[in-house]
Amino acid sequence: METPTQNETTFYQDATVTVTQSRFVTHSKTYAMRNISSVHIFEIVKSKVIPIILIILGLPMLLSKEAIFYGIVTILIGVLWLIFNKNEYAVRISTNAGEANSIVSKNKAYIQKIVNALNEAIIHRG
Repeated sequence: METPTQNETTFYQDATVTVTQSRFVTHSKTYAMRNISSVHIFEIVKSKVIPIILIILGLPMLLSKEAIFYGIVTILIGVLWLIFNKNEYAVRISTNAGEANSIVSKNKAYIQKIVNALNEAIIHRG
C-alpha cells in the first residue's frame, strides 16, 4: 500500500479502510474523493420469510406424537434463524458512475464511523 503524502489529512483508518482528504481506500477498491458526491448508511434488510415458514410448519408437528421431535427441531431452527439473521449496513457512496455499497457490516456503529469520516472529507474538500 502506498503511504499518504505528508500534507494529506487522514479522517479515519483501520485495518481495511482508510479515509483521507483525497482517497477512500477499502480492502478491494480505491475511490477518489473528488468523484464522491454523497455518502450515507444503507440498511440491507434480511428476509424473515423462510424462518417464519419453518416455525409455522413445525407447529402442526407438535400435535403428532410421531412427529413431535421433528416439530421441535423445525421450530428451533426457525427461531434461531430469526435471532441470528441480522440486518446488514453498508456505506453507500454516490459517484459519477452511480451508487455502490463499498463496505458492508452487521455493525452499524462501525459503518457510521466510516460515513462520518467520509462526510468530513467531503466537507474538507469543499
